[in-house]
Amino acid sequence: MKRIINEIEWLNKTLGPGILFASTAIGVSHLVQSTRAGADYGFGLLFFILIANLFKYPFFEFASRYANSTETSIIHGYKQLGSWVLWTYLIITLTSMFFITSAVGAVTSGFLQNLFQTTELGIWNHLILFSICGSMLSLGKYDSLDGLIKIIGFTLLVSTLLAFVLALFKGPASIQLFPMIEYNKIDILFIIALMGWMPTAVDLSAWNSLWTLERIKQTNFKPSLNQTIFEFNLGYVFSASLSLCFLTLGAYLMFGTNSSFPNNSALFANQVIKLYTQSIGSWSYWIISIAGFSIMFGTCIAVFDGYARSANECIKLVQDQKYSSKTYYEILVWILVAGSLGIIILFGNKLKQLVDLATTISFVIAPIVALANYKLVSSSFINSDAIPPRWLRKLAFCGIVYLIGFMLLFIYAKIIM
Repeated sequence: MKRIINEIEWLNKTLGPGILFASTAIGVSHLVQSTRAGADYGFGLLFFILIANLFKYPFFEFASRYANSTETSIIHGYKQLGSWVLWTYLIITLTSMFFITSAVGAVTSGFLQNLFQTTELGIWNHLILFSICGSMLSLGKYDSLDGLIKIIGFTLLVSTLLAFVLALFKGPASIQLFPMIEYNKIDILFIIALMGWMPTAVDLSAWNSLWTLERIKQTNFKPSLNQTIFEFNLGYVFSASLSLCFLTLGAYLMFGTNSSFPNNSALFANQVIKLYTQSIGSWSYWIISIAGFSIMFGTCIAVFDGYARSANECIKLVQDQKYSSKTYYEILVWILVAGSLGIIILFGNKLKQLVDLATTISFVIAPIVALANYKLVSSSFINSDAIPPRWLRKLAFCGIVYLIGFMLLFIYAKIIM
């Protein structure tokens, strides 16, 4: 009995970073891209979702492993590899963060408008949403983020699994769920976009290390390496499983019905909610509306925090910590708010294009971060007892080949096809 209590205690103190990772992943890659994949291709893209989750796994795990072993973020490790690596990661972060946060924000705003019926407010919906996110992070930072995500994650898990099971009992709308795919230019570019955030962007792996360190600081509890990896795996399996649930919902309820997702964010949110109510029943509309907005709101906050935190860490290392990191964190949050709002104004109602652009950017730059993470945990940069097992290093090598291969395929499809 005492052993069980001890297990519960350390899990409660460690639980957090993995759930934050899952929340970041579920928001756009699952709720948007997985559901779109099911709606447009049935189970035709199942293989690509599976290999993305498999081959990207080592690079996220490495970030948590590095943080536990060295008690520093993996961004600090990038500096150890050379200043050019740190600068490269900083440039990658600054280049992609506005597109990523605006894509997440656009989807979240759609659920906000659908829930509160505020479509007529237009751009003010985005401004209000981003201001709330910025204020929460400026005031509460990790504490409020950690508690909020756990509640949201549980709500989403219950509602998604319920919709998934009921959809299976109801049966698919189409008999042919594994269609022939032509693999033309449009198909290839969507597959690249789908895998770009499946389960999420590789460059966001650094957030795992930052959240792991923040959780240790918050609880004043240093978990063992195995405990840290277990907590991360919990979040990763949770995320991967839900990606298949969303794919199934799209395939069973929309594929073969000649219906597709609209470009307008509010209409898109309404379509996603209808997927659930078709399975569970119309009585669940408000429950699903609240759950959908909640998970996207959690993702939005997590993305703002992650980018501000990682950019702040980069600048701190570049400047040799000659300033208050808290002050710059808050400034970076509000820079993200302003920049993301500008991107949304630029793209208007072109939600699909914005999401596809953001996810594609993430996939193209992924090999650089993957190589850096692999190098840091496969050498003397961490304790010898923390070096990953051989099977994981081999999987990471296959993952690097996979990322480079599909990056080259994207260039071929974009320029030559």
